[in-house]
Amino acid sequence: MNEHENIIRRQPKHMYPKKRVLCLVSNASLLHGISVGFFAEEMTRPFFDFIQAGYDVDLCSPKGGEVKFDAHSDPENPDGAYPNDLISIGFRHHNVFGKLLQNSKTIEEIDINNYDAVCVAGGGAPLLTFKDDEKLHKLIADFYEAGKITCLICHGTSLLLWVKLSNGKLLADGKTWTGFADSEEDIINKMFGMTVNDYTIETEARKNPNTKFEVAGPLEPFAVRDGRLITAQQQHSSFLASQLVIEALSE
Repeated sequence: MNEHENIIRRQPKHMYPKKRVLCLVSNASLLHGISVGFFAEEMTRPFFDFIQAGYDVDLCSPKGGEVKFDAHSDPENPDGAYPNDLISIGFRHHNVFGKLLQNSKTIEEIDINNYDAVCVAGGGAPLLTFKDDEKLHKLIADFYEAGKITCLICHGTSLLLWVKLSNGKLLADGKTWTGFADSEEDIINKMFGMTVNDYTIETEARKNPNTKFEVAGPLEPFAVRDGRLITAQQQHSSFLASQLVIEALSE
């Protein structure tokens, strides 16, 4: 074999059209008496990828103000499970981005006309804080109906159980999407020795005959793009979500 036949060359795209993306996370809440927030990597990895693409990126939460990493996902928590999440460590200690965690924008400050996409992180709090937040539901519906790319990751995809469009139909109707799987909920339940969440995204999604919910194996990277809607199964899929957003915004 000619030694030159083993040469591999790549020249990926690194210049992208200028865009502005809104990263949205949950405010903290109490789950079984424990304070929970959002899954670190599910915000910080897409945020990093968007910055690398040259985008302007903002951070917001429904109530604004301080937001926090879930202890489980916090790479600087000695008892956490992700000590090698260098991007989240770097985000927290960045002299500009780290301050966003102390003072996130409120959704009431957001003008969707200023953005090309929204990317919603999951974590421990969304099932608690997103369910009855009608202002948040309307914000997501407005993003989608304005032709913006709408990306939801892990438990952030729970919004598709509730968000209705202006015609009264669920955004999820007629869509193929993914989210945190029941098999992954089982892993979490065994880890903590209890039923952590009172309801699950997969079980609820499968009650809707007008939508198609898909999952890969537990903790396997998996993401789906259906038109302007992008969903990712869990934290291991965050990089797939941001890739799909960047591809969509480049079209």
